[in-house]
Amino acid sequence: MKWLRFIADPPTTPKGVEKRHPRPKTGVYYDVEWSRGPAAKLIRRMTVWGFMKPAIRIYGSPRVVGADRLKEVEGPVIFAANHHSHADTSLLLATIPAHLRRDLAPLGGADYFFKSRWAGALSALFIGAIPIERTKLSKLSIKNAEKAIKRGDNLLIFPEGGRSPDGWTRKHRPGAAFVAKRANVSVIPTYIDGTGRILPKGKNWPTRARCAVVFGHPLQATEGEDARSFAERIETKINELADEFGSGWWEARKRAHAGTTPDLHGPDGGAWRRRWALGPAPGQKRRSPSAKRWPNI
Repeated sequence: MKWLRFIADPPTTPKGVEKRHPRPKTGVYYDVEWSRGPAAKLIRRMTVWGFMKPAIRIYGSPRVVGADRLKEVEGPVIFAANHHSHADTSLLLATIPAHLRRDLAPLGGADYFFKSRWAGALSALFIGAIPIERTKLSKLSIKNAEKAIKRGDNLLIFPEGGRSPDGWTRKHRPGAAFVAKRANVSVIPTYIDGTGRILPKGKNWPTRARCAVVFGHPLQATEGEDARSFAERIETKINELADEFGSGWWEARKRAHAGTTPDLHGPDGGAWRRRWALGPAPGQKRRSPSAKRWPNI
C-alpha cells in the first residue's frame, strides 16, 4: 500500500534541497486584483455615496478649498496628504473631484489593513486599498503602487507613514515622491484640517467637529531632483496650503515668497508643551485672542 500513500501524502523535499515555503497571503502579499473589477468598483461607489459622504457631512460639515485647481488634471496622479485620523480617507473619498475619485486607490499599511485575509478583503473592497509596508520602502510595496498606476488608478498616500499621535504632523517619508518619480506622474499636495478632532487616534467613535480639505496645484519632480528633495518640496507645499487655510491666500503667498511659512511639526519639547500649542480640545473653553498659544521658556 506504499504506492497509495505516495499518491495521497503531500510532496516531500529531497535531502540537500532548500525547502520552499508557501507565499503568504496577508500583509503586503495580499492580492487585490479581484477588487479592481467593475462589481467591486460599483460597491465602492455605493459605499461612498451611501455611507461616507453622509457620515462626513454629519460629523464634519467639510469645507473644500482648491477643487477648481484640479478641473483640468488628468490621472493617474498621486494625492499626498497629512494624516491625523482614519476619517482622512473617508473625507478624501467624499471630496476629491469625481473624475479623479472613480479610480482612487488609497495605500494602506500592510500591517494594519491587511493583517488578516478578512481585514484585507474589507479594506480592498470598500475603500480600494492597496497594501504597502510603512516601515521601509520595499520592492513589493513599490511594485504594488506602480502596478496600480499602470492600471490607471490614482493613488492616495499619507507620507507620514501613519496617523499623528499628538495632532502635529511628522516628517514626511520619501515614498510618495519616489513612486511619483519612477512612474513619472504628478503629485497633488493636500492639506486636511479637523479630522483629528472628529476621530483622533485611539478613539473608536466619531465626535462632531468642523473639518476641511485644501487641494494644491499638481507638482512634478524636476530633472535631477532626488526623491528626498521632492518629498521636502511636497511637504513645504502642504505647509503653505495649511497657512492658506488659516490666514488667507494673500498672506500665505507673502510668507511663502519670504520663506517664512510655518511648518506643521509643532514646537520642540514634551507632550504637554505640544498639546498646549494645539489650543483647547473640543468642548473646552477657548482662550482669549491675546493669550499666548504656549509659554516662552
